[in-house]
Amino acid sequence: MGIMEKEKVRLLAVQMESVIGDIKLNIDTVKNLLCANLEKYDGADFVFLPEVWTCGWHPPVFKETAETLEDSSAVKMLMEIAKKYNTNIVGGSFIRKKNEKFYNSCPVIARDGEIKAIYDKNHLYSYYGDNEGGVITRGSNPVMVDIEGVKIGLTICYDIRFPEIFRAYRKAGADILANLAAWGKHKKIPWDTMTTSRAVENQSYMIALTQTGLLFDGSENLGHSMIIDYEGKILDEIEEIEGGIYAEADLNKMYEFRSKCTILNDIKDSYEVILK
Repeated sequence: MGIMEKEKVRLLAVQMESVIGDIKLNIDTVKNLLCANLEKYDGADFVFLPEVWTCGWHPPVFKETAETLEDSSAVKMLMEIAKKYNTNIVGGSFIRKKNEKFYNSCPVIARDGEIKAIYDKNHLYSYYGDNEGGVITRGSNPVMVDIEGVKIGLTICYDIRFPEIFRAYRKAGADILANLAAWGKHKKIPWDTMTTSRAVENQSYMIALTQTGLLFDGSENLGHSMIIDYEGKILDEIEEIEGGIYAEADLNKMYEFRSKCTILNDIKDSYEVILK
């Protein structure tokens, strides 16, 4: 079914708390949350999960919790859920091992349980004691997935600080932008500001999804996930609990708005700075 026949697209984002390094427990948690929220909202067209929900945000455990795409217990569970509930899943991220390299990877799974795309995090966070770049190989390209005529631009956490990738998605025709994160509680202002800005400046729906709960050192994830519309309005949000947020994206209204406010037409070919 194409988007023109689909007046509204049902979006569900699930916020959860990972236990560092415990893949089995985290899979059980996410499975239960997915089932409960898909039943609560009577299904969804697209379901989103946060970054590294399989192992939690702690780069020292990334290698020991890595799985190949083919053997991933997390991805297999998501395939089962997609088929059972007839939904498309943008599966947050897990640590993917391929050819002795490790990637922070987002799998996208269609309603039939088939893997539609993989996005590897393009920008790696290695500041303030973290060293993702010392473990993870960065992705080579942005990836936009087209499912049922809906185009979704994929990003993971630290990517939010690089508006260039979001603009590239918008220029390529993105309807929905997604940032799937494990974002620290002490950075609430940047999170709220940048996620809303990416929606407004690109006139796109925005899934701003992060984890909640404790990290390994006693610090905390933010736990403020939002679904934001193309004008910056928060359609649904959740604070520091596990649960789901839900909204219907009216893509036809978004296209109408874009046709009246044609900001992409005013982008210059070059922004070379002249120093005087």
